[in-house]
Amino acid sequence: MGICTSKPPTETSNRYANPAKDIINSSPGNDAVKPSDTAQNHTNEDVGKKSPFFPFYSPSPAHYLFSKKTPAANGGSATSTPKRFFRRPFPPPSPAKHIRAALARRQGSVKPNGSKGGVIPEGSEAAGEEGGGRVVGLDKSFGFSKNFGGKYEIGEEVGRGHFGYTCRAKFKKGEMKGQEVAVKVIPKVKMTTAIAIEDVRREVKILRALSGHNNLVQFYDAFEDNENVYVVMELCEGGELLDRILARGGKYTEDEAKAVLVQILNVVSFCHLQGVVHRDLKPEIMKRIEILILSLIALNEKHGHLREGVIFVFLWCLCHLTIELLDQNFLFTSKEENSPLKAIDFGLSDFVKPDARLNDIVGSAYYVAPEVLHRSYSTEADVWSVGVISYILLCGSRPFWARTESGIFRAVLKVDPSFDESPWPSLSSEAKDFVKRLLNKDPRKRMSAAQALSQCHPWIKNNNDAKVPLDIMIFKLMKAYMRSSALRKAALRALSKTLTVDELFYLKEQYALLVPNKNGTISFDNIKAALTKNATDAMKESHVFEFLASLNALQYRRMDFEEFCAASLSVHQLEALERWEQHACCAYELFESDGNRAIVIEELASELGVSPSVPVHAVLHDWIRHTDGKLSFLGFVKLLHGVSSRSLAKSQ
Repeated sequence: MGICTSKPPTETSNRYANPAKDIINSSPGNDAVKPSDTAQNHTNEDVGKKSPFFPFYSPSPAHYLFSKKTPAANGGSATSTPKRFFRRPFPPPSPAKHIRAALARRQGSVKPNGSKGGVIPEGSEAAGEEGGGRVVGLDKSFGFSKNFGGKYEIGEEVGRGHFGYTCRAKFKKGEMKGQEVAVKVIPKVKMTTAIAIEDVRREVKILRALSGHNNLVQFYDAFEDNENVYVVMELCEGGELLDRILARGGKYTEDEAKAVLVQILNVVSFCHLQGVVHRDLKPEIMKRIEILILSLIALNEKHGHLREGVIFVFLWCLCHLTIELLDQNFLFTSKEENSPLKAIDFGLSDFVKPDARLNDIVGSAYYVAPEVLHRSYSTEADVWSVGVISYILLCGSRPFWARTESGIFRAVLKVDPSFDESPWPSLSSEAKDFVKRLLNKDPRKRMSAAQALSQCHPWIKNNNDAKVPLDIMIFKLMKAYMRSSALRKAALRALSKTLTVDELFYLKEQYALLVPNKNGTISFDNIKAALTKNATDAMKESHVFEFLASLNALQYRRMDFEEFCAASLSVHQLEALERWEQHACCAYELFESDGNRAIVIEELASELGVSPSVPVHAVLHDWIRHTDGKLSFLGFVKLLHGVSSRSLAKSQ
């Protein structure tokens, strides 16, 4: 291994149809998507036991396939339908069929991001789409350099993915003559759709735009000729994250996991600041096992039921035979124990403006965030994926599991990961809290990647490698603050005065990164200078500086640290903490003494900017105390969260 291979989406990295609506509205009789199918209910007989051949605790789909009794064994004829099928017209769809359909969809006609995608066809329908529906007359000219052969001497093939392969190569001349690199070769004949071409174009653009980070693979250049596209990158020879997980018996110690996660969070926070969302963060272990299990399913369908022990021996051997042919996401630079970890795969990544939302369902099933399934997400989705990686590193099993893809999605949407089974009881409470705060289903309550790195969380606090980067979330919160009413600003200032030393540490670090003026205040120029200092070309593509215009009111005034804390704190994140009630009560007491005053409903509606069409007396009556006309505690808490005409009308 040891090469950098970013990939176009393959079997388990695909653009799904919209499953969230189907999952939420699914029939209770469909046992393929019940929460009991997940790893949280290990007492269910359908969930497999830990295999001696795999160091990861993952319920086996093979166990489900081969432990079911035949109809004849249940007293019926060999051709009778099992009774459980009477509750629904069809059995769960085959994972293999779904993957074939997803590949056909990507290779056939595909609607781009922003369009309303239909249901992914299965079976013969998918096969028909694979054979037809392709766009004719595609422009496969990328504008890359044409002289690849003049600069590089291509070497042996070292890896192969679904859409391309990777080779070693050497510089032929210049200062870097003789230095080895990795070259990803993507045949143009496999670019059969406009979206496949755009994927390659965008991946190269992101690799070219992102630069200067220790945990990002170095990009050298991109070339093309009539047959191929050549992406030249740094050669990483330290092996995969997966290899080191396996070398440690399937899981890391807390200190080892912490060292890995700090590097992953560093590169994720850097990408988010540049306006790039990765959308496919994973350590690759599950992808490999999933592909092998699909091979097993196909073998069983062809040859009938096989003994489970033989199957797992076959899987284990097949894993070692095919390990060189599968894609990677994280590689170590060298074989040394303290080698830097590099993110090398941006095949599903995209640019996103800080206040914009994406809606195409992209990623790998086990790592996809709930808001992705709801088709409205941003950079917080990457933090969820890091949470899944954290869970796997610490305990060796997946936080969400089911026999089918729809079952996995149901678990992601509705089931909380288990922290009761071994080895979680032996791990520190700080490690568990860290993972829980990354796996919060509400993206507003989830820590950002920069926050997870900051020493405000005790699990990371003593890690010397954790440097707090500038957090793009700060500017999103500041924008909301600048547009808030005077009443809400007063409430936020009261809440900011209740923050603990640890919670203030993160805000102090962010404030210092803005390099305050001599008088200890910041302005629009400080924010612009801080962003410019950390900018790459990716910021232009993601329109980060256009977003900055929303803070231009600071051109005419200054903001001190106290107001910065009020503007930059996340009410939703505080609400996720156990001490939220204490925060809210203390803040309300301060607000009562400093900012609370008698106010009539019409004045409150005007202060909040409520639309005239909203019946204010119906929706705001519990915001005001009838005894003295001042804002009630309930109204104070609602005010902290922010209100809009839409939310008020909805509450009615």
